[in-house]
Amino acid sequence: MKEFAKSMKRTLSLVCVLASGLGVGAFAQAASAKPAPATGTTKVAVINFQQAVAQTNEFQRDLADLRKKYSPREESLQQLNDKVEALKKQLQGSGATLTDAERQSKLKEIDDDTKNLQRSAEDLRNDEQSDGQETFQQVGQKVFNTMSTYARDKGFGLVLDASQQNSPVLWLTPSADITAEVVAAYNAQSGVPAPVPSAPAPNTTVKKPTTH
Repeated sequence: MKEFAKSMKRTLSLVCVLASGLGVGAFAQAASAKPAPATGTTKVAVINFQQAVAQTNEFQRDLADLRKKYSPREESLQQLNDKVEALKKQLQGSGATLTDAERQSKLKEIDDDTKNLQRSAEDLRNDEQSDGQETFQQVGQKVFNTMSTYARDKGFGLVLDASQQNSPVLWLTPSADITAEVVAAYNAQSGVPAPVPSAPAPNTTVKKPTTH
């Protein structure tokens, strides 16, 4: 149950981005962008592709929609988890007051609910990962196209992806990182407004009365 409680705290954005494992290479084959004109010196750019996709207004909007979609199921699982924990405490606190039949009945209820919880949690994770990957792929393909156009217009002959585990990028100057520029270009092109930031939590601090 402790592991389940920890998994419930995992954000859907982490599932969408990290579980996908998709970088520039995953979209290159489907792209039809023209290569940059050949020059004497090849200009190289670097992009953190996963970060770029995750920072777009469109992905943030779609991510919020997914959170709303799965929120009822997450809450239902949390309630079932709380029920199992309450049953365990109740069983432990009952001591010798329960008959063998009553104890076996409660143990069976705990076991049944635990199995149901585990199955439902696994189904939820699979559904979240599937929807998250699909969302990432849809936005990622369009971000790749924007990146290709940007790189060609700026005269870059090669773009490396720094978000991959085996990335060849060992060092770069800030001017070679086009992540922010590509995100800005995509947001302008998509027309999706920036998400409204969440309201800060109200200040509930109680001030001590002034003594005279």
